[in-house]
Amino acid sequence: MGERSDHPQGQGATEDSGAQEIEATVVLGLRITDWPALRAAARAAVEELDFEGIDPAGQRRDLLREVSEDPNAALGVLLHPDRLVAAMPGVDALGGTLEISVTEDFAPDFAELFPLDGDEEGSGGVGDWTLTPRTACLLHAQLLGLADAAYDDLEEHEGEPVIDGEEHEWAVYGRLPTRTWSLHRSWRRSMARAFDDLADDLALGEWPLPRCPAEDIALRMALADARNLLGAQPESVADMMGDLPADLYDYDWDGCFDELFGVYGPEDGDPDSDAAGRTEDLIAATHPEGWFLPYEDAEERDSQRGYRR
Repeated sequence: MGERSDHPQGQGATEDSGAQEIEATVVLGLRITDWPALRAAARAAVEELDFEGIDPAGQRRDLLREVSEDPNAALGVLLHPDRLVAAMPGVDALGGTLEISVTEDFAPDFAELFPLDGDEEGSGGVGDWTLTPRTACLLHAQLLGLADAAYDDLEEHEGEPVIDGEEHEWAVYGRLPTRTWSLHRSWRRSMARAFDDLADDLALGEWPLPRCPAEDIALRMALADARNLLGAQPESVADMMGDLPADLYDYDWDGCFDELFGVYGPEDGDPDSDAAGRTEDLIAATHPEGWFLPYEDAEERDSQRGYRR
């Protein structure tokens, strides 16, 4: 009998079977629709990794924190070439790289997310008023712009206080009440996230209902900026809308104030005051550190959602 071979097809099968080295390029277009689910999957993947070298426990801890805060990092772990190839039988990974970039021109389909027919699921309308695709699009753009500007403020000024007379040098934090001007960097970062949280609501087809005082302030700022932009640059706003359908309630800012504020919020206070007045009283009476505590009747946002920057 011949000498036994451990290869299932005998010695030399690799050469004779036509096996070859292949370079594969895969381009994926992805949309994150459930960040908590993506984050959980990425954290589970990190727990399965073997870390070597100095302080492997610290490496794991750092990567867990990174994938918990950054969707790109979470995708990077799940889409790593070694992980993908490991699921394929008969293939060895010879190496590879992964590049992830955010599509700059991506925008939610607001016509689909906020259909004008109030009977369609997801319209969210109350009575005859509804948040129209064009209003949602413009408000979404302002919320993202304010979040970007807030993070830019942080990068430029770090923990510096806003100084009276120099508030114009700040894109966002100089517009906030003066008692916030000396607050620390982590507070400012949470405020920047409040704009993103409301923008994320819109990107999911939900009304941006403020769930805490900080989000009340953020939404008021976005509505003011949207109103100002529409008045100053109507052509730019028209270009932004593209083919989104027009409607009678487009840019109905008074309707936005009536319908978006007060769904959640304080019920105590002056019985003769409206929801906006009670909220303003609460903000005035609460230290800014407490502005991120959710209203009693509002669903708390995911505490592990992280920050965009």
